[in-house]
Amino acid sequence: MNFRKLFLTFFGSGLSPVAPGTAGTLAAMPFGLAVIYYLGVEALTNLLIVFSVIAVFEINRYEKETGTHDDKSIVIDEAVGVWLTLAITYGGIAIWKNPYSLYAAALLSFINFRLFDIWKPSTIGYIDKKVPAGMGVVGDDLLSGLAAGILNLLIFQILNYFGV
Repeated sequence: MNFRKLFLTFFGSGLSPVAPGTAGTLAAMPFGLAVIYYLGVEALTNLLIVFSVIAVFEINRYEKETGTHDDKSIVIDEAVGVWLTLAITYGGIAIWKNPYSLYAAALLSFINFRLFDIWKPSTIGYIDKKVPAGMGVVGDDLLSGLAAGILNLLIFQILNYFGV
């Protein structure tokens, strides 16, 4: 497997015969959490920006070469989307003292990102359907990540209000 295929399939996770998007998200989660743990939220944010830009260009090249749009094996977009969710969520709950909130944040990040990525409400669905090539493939996942991160912060704010 060449380097581009490893990148686009996030180390082959997108080659899963069942739910490749979910497999890619699951593969990206430990990597994102490790970056946050060892290097901080800022490092993950910088990494997702760099990976997003590279992904757009590499997906554009892939689509020109193959004539296909949004190949299901391409899951680098899921990786950067869930990393955005993690960055927003962990950046927002960093001051909390409840250690269990860190585990809940990881679980909620996965669930809510997949929810928005599959459901594709409003602008997310528009970008998925109308924006061409790599920008559309990556853009809808970044918006899904943003929406999931905001929802996570809202959930944690409500829980914090009630003392949970």
